[in-house]
Amino acid sequence: MTSEPAAPDRTDRAEDDAGSGGRWDAFKQRWRAFRASIARRPTLNLAYRILVGLVGSVVLIVGIITIPYPGPGWALVFAGFGILATEFTWAHHALTWVRGKYRIVMDWYTSRGWFIKTLGAVGTCALVVVTLWLLGTFSMVGGWIGVDWTWLRSPLMS
Repeated sequence: MTSEPAAPDRTDRAEDDAGSGGRWDAFKQRWRAFRASIARRPTLNLAYRILVGLVGSVVLIVGIITIPYPGPGWALVFAGFGILATEFTWAHHALTWVRGKYRIVMDWYTSRGWFIKTLGAVGTCALVVVTLWLLGTFSMVGGWIGVDWTWLRSPLMS
C-alpha cells in the first residue's frame, strides 16, 4: 500500500502569504532590519534619505506632468508620494490628503451624466492634440511623408 503525500491545503498557503508569519511579514522584518542598519550610520542615513527624496520627487513630478494625458499620471503621483512617505512625514500627510481629494473628484465625475463624461474625454483629446502640435510632432511626421504645411509647424519648435 503506497501512500501519497497529502496535497497542500489552500488555506495553509493563504495564511503563509497573508497571515502572521507569512512571506510578506518576513519581507517587512528584513526591510526594517535593513533600514535600521542604515539609520545607525548618520552619513549613510542622510545619503539614503537624499536618494529617496530625489527618486520620489522625480516620480512625483513626472506624474504631475502626465496627469492630463492618457496613461499612468495619477498612479505616478501616488507612487511618488508613496516613495517620499517612506522617509518623510509631510509626504505621508500629503498622500492621504491627495488620495482623499482624488476620490472626491472621481466620485463626482463618475456620478455625472454622459454629457460631462463626453466633455471630459473631448477635453483630454484636445489637450493631447495641442501638446503634440506644440512639441512639433505633426511637423515631424509630416516631414516623414513629404507634407510641409505651415499650420503643422509648432510655434515653439520652429
